[in-house]
Amino acid sequence: MKEIVKTSRLAGQLEKLFNKLNADFFNGELEMPVITIQSTPRAYGHYSTYDAWNVKGEGRREINIGAGTLDRPIEYTAATMLHEMCHMFNDTILHVQDCSRGGTYHNKQFRQTAEAHGLICTKSDRYGWSNTSAEISDTLIEWLWKNNIQEILLNRNESSGIRISGGSKTANGAEGMVAPEKPKAKSSRKYVCPCCGTIIRATREVNVICGDCGVKLEQAK
Repeated sequence: MKEIVKTSRLAGQLEKLFNKLNADFFNGELEMPVITIQSTPRAYGHYSTYDAWNVKGEGRREINIGAGTLDRPIEYTAATMLHEMCHMFNDTILHVQDCSRGGTYHNKQFRQTAEAHGLICTKSDRYGWSNTSAEISDTLIEWLWKNNIQEILLNRNESSGIRISGGSKTANGAEGMVAPEKPKAKSSRKYVCPCCGTIIRATREVNVICGDCGVKLEQAK
């Protein structure tokens, strides 16, 4: 996978990511929202449950990806995007409520939609089935590999510390950061071409040859 390091390309890449996920996981049913990259110190991302933008006289929903979280491996950013798209699907296609308690508690409806669209959900007492980044599904990893989705090596430096999700009157369906737990085993392995730097990820050990350089990719430490 190639790597994104320029802000001029970042918004376009996230829009491309949405379009590919929409086509392959939602049969293209979702209307294109306005995708923003803003600081969200209490969440990885959010989805607006109202028309947050006006585009040529027509209302558009918003999906935001937290600017300070983009240094995560691409599978985690993709999982956040897919998470917010599941909120959008429940809201605009199924017309069902998948969050309560001010938009912070993800109910069984959210879990059902998320697990039907390539995510793995874990539950907390306070936020329900909100965590979809603790474990990345093989389905999503293989999709990223197949589509050669690029890595993002660009993020906003923000204050450290434990951050949790929170709802508001303007946004709903935040995928929030919770108190850290014992680290889990990595769900994927990273392989890099020693010549051109092309990156791929795999869910198991693989032997891969770079098509451009003709050399074997090396597993990153």
